[in-house]
Amino acid sequence: MSSQPRQVRSRQTAEGASNNRPVVAVTGAASGIGHRLALRLAESEEVRKVVAIDERRGDVPGAHWRVLDVRDPAIAERLRGADVVVHLALDLGLESDPAARTAYNVRGTQTVLTAAAAAGVHRVVLCTSAMVYGALPDNDVPLAEDAPLRATEEATAVGDLLEIERLGRRAPRAHPGLNVTVVRPSVLVGGVDTVLTRHFEAPRLLVVAGSRPCWQFCHVDDLVCALEYAALGKVEGELAVGCDGWLEQEEVEELSGIRRMELPASIALGAASRLHRLGLTPSPAGDLAYTMHPWVVSGSKLHEAGWRPTWTNEEALAELLEEVSEHTAVAGRRLGRKDATTLGAAGATVALVGTAALVRRARKRRRG
Repeated sequence: MSSQPRQVRSRQTAEGASNNRPVVAVTGAASGIGHRLALRLAESEEVRKVVAIDERRGDVPGAHWRVLDVRDPAIAERLRGADVVVHLALDLGLESDPAARTAYNVRGTQTVLTAAAAAGVHRVVLCTSAMVYGALPDNDVPLAEDAPLRATEEATAVGDLLEIERLGRRAPRAHPGLNVTVVRPSVLVGGVDTVLTRHFEAPRLLVVAGSRPCWQFCHVDDLVCALEYAALGKVEGELAVGCDGWLEQEEVEELSGIRRMELPASIALGAASRLHRLGLTPSPAGDLAYTMHPWVVSGSKLHEAGWRPTWTNEEALAELLEEVSEHTAVAGRRLGRKDATTLGAAGATVALVGTAALVRRARKRRRG
């Protein structure tokens, strides 16, 4: 029998359990998904401490704040003592300057990975998108998580996400001992504004003739839970996350009550290309592929680890429709109230296949 007093043994056991809990740093913690994750981790009994990093201080009770730009090499010192970094400081805004957005996303990820290795961090969690698989007519439904990444850089910010993934794959080779986990959500829903959520702001749902859309959503609540799993090391590697299953286009139309507007591929893609080239929409033609072809994911690794989505595709779509009900967008361009009032279905068709008046006006301004 041990002569060590019971109180001492209990205290040592508690201290050992505390030391086994990780210190998790979250970048982009002042807003968006980073803020939601920091709040969740700060309340978790499985986390010893949360280090919140952003360019401004946010409201996360109990977090230890480090206010700086993630591109600042000084972040290495701010990460000392952390076991895990979840990097969520990304600019994926539709209105952002593409060159500035890419510079921020790529440089920020490079700096965080290098700084994490220098600070002795064991694991970095990156969040990209299932869009990196590409939307192609011959995709398996669903895609396995180890399916090749066949996306091109023609869609909004997908080039940034592909480069972030390349950086994540190279980092463990350059820094032995550093583990990198990548989380790839499907169509995000829940307080987010993306090209794909704006698709549902249109008066009609664009369907490209001959295409086979399959819609799989991922509520940010479920993404945050999946990121927590990754941060705690419950699952590693390349992970896909989304609602179970998917919805066919006909199901989306029935659930939403929004009728389709079907166009030949040449017209839809040509119009999207012209509108973007003239600066009238934020969406390049490559974005249309994600509304044409399947890119549904299985999420098998998370399921094997015990994770389950709490939202269904039907519930996520209902929330998305509620969120976008105050907006009207055509070809990804969000319209003002006056535009939306005067547009109508016929106007939407004109806008989508060429926005003739806007195109002529833009050309006149250029000549002038």
